[in-house]
Amino acid sequence: MTRRKTDPAFTPFADDSSVRTIADLSFENGTSRIALHGTLDITRDREGLRRTRDLKATLDAIVTALEGEDLPEQVAEEPEAAEKVQNPFA
Repeated sequence: MTRRKTDPAFTPFADDSSVRTIADLSFENGTSRIALHGTLDITRDREGLRRTRDLKATLDAIVTALEGEDLPEQVAEEPEAAEKVQNPFA
């Protein structure tokens, strides 16, 4: 199954909810990081060329967004807040 970009207006680092998908590779947007999940087969055919162009356009947009900012040396890791739950066995 071939999936195209789910968000053609994907703006890197603009929000914490948008996703761009190319085949089985997903770019999950975030305001401090973009997570990549999945795989992408680049085949030697027209579909492979389309996927490669989509990948390049997405990476170019990420690079442009990063180049246009005054960046810190490294983003601080944010620990996930632990949620307290009631013991179901008490």
